[in-house]
Amino acid sequence: MNAVRTIVVWFPDWPVTAAGRDAGQPPDAPLAVLDKGQIFACSHAARAHGVRRGLRVREAQARCPDLVTLAYDPAVDAREFEPVVAAIEALAPGVEVIRPGRCALAAKGPSRYYGDTFGQILRTHLEEAGHSCVIGIADGPFAAEQAARLAERSGERELAFPPGESARCLASLPVDTLDRPELVDLLRRLGIRTLGAFAALPARQVLARFGNDGVAAHRLAAGRDDRPLATRRPPPELATDAAFEPPVERVDQVAFAIRGTAERLVAGLAERDLVCTCLRVEIDTERDEPRSRQWRHPRWFSAADVVDRVRWQLQGTSTRASDTSAATSVGGTSVGGGSTGATGSDGSDGSSGSGGGSGDGRPTEELTSGVVRVRLIPDDVAPTGAYQDGLWGDQAPDERIHRAFTRVQSQLGHEAVVTVVLSGGRAPAERMTLVPWGDDIAPARPTGQPWPGHLPPPAPTTVLATPEPVRVLGATGHLVEISERGALSEDCRLLERDSSDNSVITGWAGPWPVDERWWDPVAASRCARFQVACADGRAFVLRYEAGTRSTADPLANSISSVSGFNGHSPDGTTSSGNNASSIPDADARSSTGKPSAGTSARGTTASHVQDAETGRWWIEACYD
Repeated sequence: MNAVRTIVVWFPDWPVTAAGRDAGQPPDAPLAVLDKGQIFACSHAARAHGVRRGLRVREAQARCPDLVTLAYDPAVDAREFEPVVAAIEALAPGVEVIRPGRCALAAKGPSRYYGDTFGQILRTHLEEAGHSCVIGIADGPFAAEQAARLAERSGERELAFPPGESARCLASLPVDTLDRPELVDLLRRLGIRTLGAFAALPARQVLARFGNDGVAAHRLAAGRDDRPLATRRPPPELATDAAFEPPVERVDQVAFAIRGTAERLVAGLAERDLVCTCLRVEIDTERDEPRSRQWRHPRWFSAADVVDRVRWQLQGTSTRASDTSAATSVGGTSVGGGSTGATGSDGSDGSSGSGGGSGDGRPTEELTSGVVRVRLIPDDVAPTGAYQDGLWGDQAPDERIHRAFTRVQSQLGHEAVVTVVLSGGRAPAERMTLVPWGDDIAPARPTGQPWPGHLPPPAPTTVLATPEPVRVLGATGHLVEISERGALSEDCRLLERDSSDNSVITGWAGPWPVDERWWDPVAASRCARFQVACADGRAFVLRYEAGTRSTADPLANSISSVSGFNGHSPDGTTSSGNNASSIPDADARSSTGKPSAGTSARGTTASHVQDAETGRWWIEACYD
């Protein structure tokens, strides 16, 4: 099998080029990419000052004081090289990416279409796109790559070995070109220092002495690289768009005009046995205000779903997860059960979209700038079979539920229906992430990280939008307070919400103190939380904040300045020792005032010096 005529496009110093572009460095800056404390690659400007690959960082900086060092990241190389490959595929498909910064393609097809000047056409096309390259043409990828390297050393931009003469052109190159360290070392000890000398050896003797790897290297040295190119197949173009001339200035008109485009998108995916689960909508207006947003669907997008998303985006709706402070509801927001609720949002947060809300809270149909183009891009597609109903149904939301929620969203805005996701945090409100219905369910903060001071599971089912002030009284009828050391003035006996709603406390767990941002006088927050169970079957999460601090106990103040409160629970949360696993399943202290097994007696005494005056209590959350 004869070697295929191959074109290799090489971008010298690509790791430096990619890292510099990613970091925003100018092209002529002296740059070097570091890997394991050594120079992995350097730019032409750095080489002019004597910087070479393999140098230590200090030695390289001594040669070039202005050297800018960047960490080597293979992901950056691949990401920055993708637009280059796309630019090459625009002229000739069937590109094999050898590694980021180097690719190959067969020369037969492009040469027939563009002629013998295809190399020059390709190089000009890439340079216009801002990519400087060197092109080598020879029989096989290995010989073509060496042709590109020889062209770069001689200062040329393109070099082609004549057809059938690759072996002669490679003969003078050193055996190090094979990039096989063990084989190269053995060949040098045998006195074989060039590819021509290695290619002159009989193939049978090479197989007997060096094995299969030696035979493969022998074929490369002889210019018989008949390996077929592993070309990548360009993905099909799934995106569709619609242009409007003259521009459309009403939301309902755009929604009506885009319906045919949405149907073509869904039909095109169906022909390939695909469904779209994540859609990106790009909208261009007369004022050159590009608006792009990604939409997700719990099942898959139909044409009507696509039209609805375009309408919501034009009405200024938001697809981001709402912050807990922006969500309001009467009596609280359900969290623990992961249920879905409707908020009072008008669907607009100003992040994109042109419409606001009308006087009655309904989104307006008027646009501030006419729409000239709408592009629908399916970001995530999946085989249709992956979303077919199983024998016993599937895990996706019921179709009737989805229709009802999407209808509410179309009338009140995208954020009118949200799903609560348990997030990371310390306070119950921080652990609540509101995700609009249909969006990707992801917490705002990771749950796996340690959150010292957070409540142990289970999570409360209802978080109050505004904490309710209460009073927690002891057996003496006085307000229960917590010292700097985390000691209670007396046992918790009565939860006083108002004059007519008092609950006897039968058990409590905590405190779980939290001392956040103690270094910032403005944002500092210092409190303690309790889980309490009452005789009427209700359970609450209480927050306590101390009043004016006293300096009567310097030891307590010094301890609190370091750790906030005394003691640590087994799961990493800080506690004074009166911990139970949860409420109402476990009570760390009974209403009789006697400590439970494993609790510290220091939390029961009332003789400690009080470091706080006039403490305040609130109900933050409830266990329904």
